[in-house]
Amino acid sequence: MFYEEVFRKLNQKGVRYAVTGGIALVLHGVIRLTADLDVIVDLSRENLRNFLEAIRELGFQPRVPVRWEEILDSEKRKFWIEEKNMVVVSFYHPRNYLYQIDLFIREPVPFEEIEKEINWIKARDLEIPVVSRELLKRLKKLAGRPQDLKDIEALEALNEG
Repeated sequence: MFYEEVFRKLNQKGVRYAVTGGIALVLHGVIRLTADLDVIVDLSRENLRNFLEAIRELGFQPRVPVRWEEILDSEKRKFWIEEKNMVVVSFYHPRNYLYQIDLFIREPVPFEEIEKEINWIKARDLEIPVVSRELLKRLKKLAGRPQDLKDIEALEALNEG
């Protein structure tokens, strides 16, 4: 499974990251179909470099035509956010276009805060850092799309059950 390979490589490289989005919902117990892997990464230059090195070693490539070095440049990311309305940089695997990783190019919440609310979920022999249910609801509320609001309802239903 592609997720397992990605988690294993990120952990091996010591990347500070947290899984969010649809995969986080699934790992918390919500039944939901999703294909892409959304990650929030500590955007310090060294950590981001480790993240990019890891996914590059796995064969991923940026979906939009950007150079790897540009992703490391905080001013370039700021430009993309302000001028292009980018939220994530997507990476795909050329052997399977369904394998997609979405990297948030701005921390929606400071990573130190995210790190305090990580739930470490064990799957097989892997420890996966996943944003907590409460933080996931908060992030979904910030996004505010119709699917995000449904996801919040699904998370709240878990709490009731």
